[in-house]
Amino acid sequence: MKYSLLVLLFIGLLSCKEAKKTEQPVNEVEATTDVEEMDLSKYPQGLVKIFDAHGGLKNWKNKKSLVYDIPKPGKTETHTTNLYSRMDKVEAPDFSMGFDGEQVWLMDSTNSYQGDPVFYHNLMFYFYAMPFVLADDGIVYGTAEDVSFQGKTYPGISISYNPGVGTSYKDEYYIHYDPETFQMAWLGYTVSYRSGEKSDNVKWIRYDDWMEVSDVVLPKSMSWYSYEGRTMKESQNTVPFENVVLSETAKPDAFFEKPPQAKFVEGKVQE
Repeated sequence: MKYSLLVLLFIGLLSCKEAKKTEQPVNEVEATTDVEEMDLSKYPQGLVKIFDAHGGLKNWKNKKSLVYDIPKPGKTETHTTNLYSRMDKVEAPDFSMGFDGEQVWLMDSTNSYQGDPVFYHNLMFYFYAMPFVLADDGIVYGTAEDVSFQGKTYPGISISYNPGVGTSYKDEYYIHYDPETFQMAWLGYTVSYRSGEKSDNVKWIRYDDWMEVSDVVLPKSMSWYSYEGRTMKESQNTVPFENVVLSETAKPDAFFEKPPQAKFVEGKVQE
C-alpha cells in the first residue's frame, strides 16, 4: 500500500529532471567540463555550504555514473544513470525502461507496469541526487520562508525555472537545510504538470537518513510527509536505497539502448 500511494504521488510530477529540460540528444561537451575551473560564485552561498556538507560539488562532478536498488514488495528495482549524459535505465523482474539519450523506451511483455515511463524513468534519480541536481543549468535561486519541525527551524532556498525551460517549468522547489550542519533536511515541491498552472500546494520530503558513498553524502532513505501548508505532520511513505555505487566511470551508451523487444513511448507534454 505504501508504494501504491507513492506511485500516485509520482504520477503527474515532473521533477527537476535534466535541469527541467525536455528529453534531448546527449550533449557530449558536458562530459569534458573542467571540474577544477568550476565557478561556484553563481550559486547562493547557502547552497554552496549545502554542497560542501554533502561532499562538495566538485567531488560530485568528478563522478560519472550512479547505481542503486529500490526494494519494493515482491521485487527490487535497479536504477542506473550516467550523470553527464543523463541516460538511464530502470530494471525490475517484470519490466525495464530507460532513456537512450533521445527517447524513452519500455520493455513490458506482461503489461505489468501501470505507471508512465516517460515520467518515472529518471524521477527517483532527481529526488535521490539532491542537492547536487540543483547545480544544473536553467535554475533561478531565491530565499524561501523558513519551515519548522519538532521545534527546530530550517532555512531554505527557493528554486524556479525560466519560462520555456523543460516540460513543466512552472514547478517550484524549496530546499531546507539544518542551520548547524548545512545538511539538506527537507525538499518541498509543487506540481504544475496536469493543470499547466502554478500551484500553491507544496508537497514535502524529509531527508534525515544519510550514508557516505565514495566521499559523497547521499540518502539511505527518504520519507514523504503529510502536511498542512508548510507544516509537516507525520511520515506517510519511506523509500529505502540499497547497494549504492557512485563511480568515476560512465556506463557505455549501449547499456541504455532500447532492447529489440522494447518499444519507444511518449508522454503528455505541457504546451
